[in-house]
Amino acid sequence: MSAAPLRVMSLQDLKALKRRIEDAAREQAEQIARQREREAAERRERELFARTVGPVVPLKPSRRALLARPRPAPEPLQRQLDEQAVLREALSDDFDVETLLDTDDALSWRRPGIGPEVVRKLRRGGWSIQAQVDLHGLRRDAARERLGGFLREAQRHGLRCVRVVHGKGNGSPGRRAVLKSKVQTWLVQKAEVLAFVQARGSEGGAGALVVLLDGSTASSA
Repeated sequence: MSAAPLRVMSLQDLKALKRRIEDAAREQAEQIARQREREAAERRERELFARTVGPVVPLKPSRRALLARPRPAPEPLQRQLDEQAVLREALSDDFDVETLLDTDDALSWRRPGIGPEVVRKLRRGGWSIQAQVDLHGLRRDAARERLGGFLREAQRHGLRCVRVVHGKGNGSPGRRAVLKSKVQTWLVQKAEVLAFVQARGSEGGAGALVVLLDGSTASSA
């Protein structure tokens, strides 16, 4: 079996090989130069640090035990905020509302600074009722809690006009509308309540109040 003939490189192949060898050598030289430059820069930084700080003496080993410090107990901030909110929302039964009510042909109340035309507009249905809460048949504490929660939600959603149904008291002893007077007492203590009027006949009459709220106090939550 005859041996394969040897390939003779042409002059062009030799030139190409020479260029590759020169390129590899140049790239290696550049890498070495960059490495030396980095090492020189690091050496200058160490020397500058040593001149600035001066002689450095290592710390002697300490035999003190490192004890884990107990973490402070978490503060119940949210609970505190909730309790403060409850205090702000607390509604008193002892508030004398009778001196604040206008007892004309239909009961009405307006906060100081709110003009009588607002009450007239509210009584005519100038604002659409956006939500209502029915307290009819509830005991005092349950009714107070539900009313407070309803007003908070209405304020959070930026509602302007709502209806509070308290009933006419026909089922109460002596047919006295006890819950009606309590609702009036609670409403006048709420900062977001601007005014309220007795509902029109089609909206509940003497068994309900139409309440105007300050929509600008809406929560961003």
